Order: sequence, then structure tokens, then C-alpha cells
Amino acid sequence: MILTCTNCSNDFAGKYCNNCAQPAQLKRIDGHYILHEIEHILHFDKGILYTIKALLIRPGKSIKRFISDDRSRLVKPVIFIIITSLIYTTINHFFHIEDGYISVHEVKSKAITSIFGWIQSHYGYANIIMGVFIAAWLKLFFRKYDYNFFEILILLCFVIGVAMLILALFALIQGVTKIGLMQYSGMLSFGYISWAIGQFFDQRKISSYVKALFAYVLGMLTSMITALLIGYLIDTIFT
Repeated sequence: MILTCTNCSNDFAGKYCNNCAQPAQLKRIDGHYILHEIEHILHFDKGILYTIKALLIRPGKSIKRFISDDRSRLVKPVIFIIITSLIYTTINHFFHIEDGYISVHEVKSKAITSIFGWIQSHYGYANIIMGVFIAAWLKLFFRKYDYNFFEILILLCFVIGVAMLILALFALIQGVTKIGLMQYSGMLSFGYISWAIGQFFDQRKISSYVKALFAYVLGMLTSMITALLIGYLIDTIFT
């Protein structure tokens, strides 16, 4: 029986199109399909739990290996930071964790309020944008090392992703127990980020961890200042 492919309009016989490999008959979307899609996004087949374990125990070595040798074992970095940020965002919105710590509604600037409101609702993308600023400082502080800007950005996707999981865990505990823990999670995540970045560049030097901390803080500050300047510029132009 000759069929016409719905994807490329090629005539073929059999279960699959011999031109584009489109199935002759698509399976109906059901619960199994949804689970498969979630597994595909999270790359469970490549070990999200392995990724988290590797980044907690030996972040420097694991990320170096991903960059230069083997990219099949760790979850893709951009997917990783988006998913981990989404986990934190979901827990935060459910328990309203940040309501007692962060508020942008009192700011008179509508543009600034909108920008920081977007950041709070889209931590995954916001973290990637902030990572661009942090990567620039890391590139400056560690300019003697042979890593380009984009490789450093990959490092930050993994490291900030784990930091978001730390925040998510403490947010969940605080939401359930009502015990204020988020200030401690902030210190722990800062400590982890400094340790992981320092280990990536040179774990033998204390200066690596110090420079990593300063680069991260400066990256956060410059990204926030840039957001404020953009907000004020928008308000100036349109008011």
C-alpha cells in the first residue's frame, strides 16, 4: 500500500517514510507520551541525578570533562539551569517565600518594577542573562586560563543550577516548617558557587576561590545595575 508522507509529501510503502523517517501512523498522545517527553527534557536517560551528584562532589573535574572530553553523561547545561530555576520558582510561588525578603512593588518606576518582576518570574532565563555578566568578570580575573567566554558560561549554567537547587531545598523546608532558613541557603549557595568555580580553574590556589567569589558578586551587581539603568532609561524616554 502506497502512502503519502504528511511531513514531506513523499510517496512510500511501509511503516516509515524512506525520505524523512516520519512514521506512517503517529501514536496517540497519552500518559506514556507525556512521561516520555518529560524524561526527554530532563535527560533522565543521561542521568540528572548523576549530574547533580557529580556537580556536588567534583564540580570542577566534571565540568572540565564535559567541555573537553565527554558531553554524554551530564544533562545539557542550559536545560539544567532552566529546569532547576523552574523548580525553585515553583516552590517559591507556592509558599510565597520571597514575599518576606524581596519586594519591587514599592519602587515608583513602572519599568523597573516590570523588569524585576519578570526576573522573579523567569529565574531560568534571568540566571543565564546574569551569567553573561559573571562570565565577563571571570574571563577578566582568570584571563591566563585557556577557556573562552562561552565555556565559562557553560560552567556557570551548571554551577548556578546547583545553587538554585540548594535554594529550592531550603525554600521547601521553610515552606513546610515555617522556620526562616533562606538567609542560610543564600550563604551556602554563595559558598558552593565560589568553591565550584575555584575548583574548576585551580583547586590548589586559595586565590581561585577568592577571585571566583568576587567575580560572582561583581557579576550580580553589574547585572542589577544594568537592569536599573534600563528601567530608568525607559521611564525617561516614555514619561
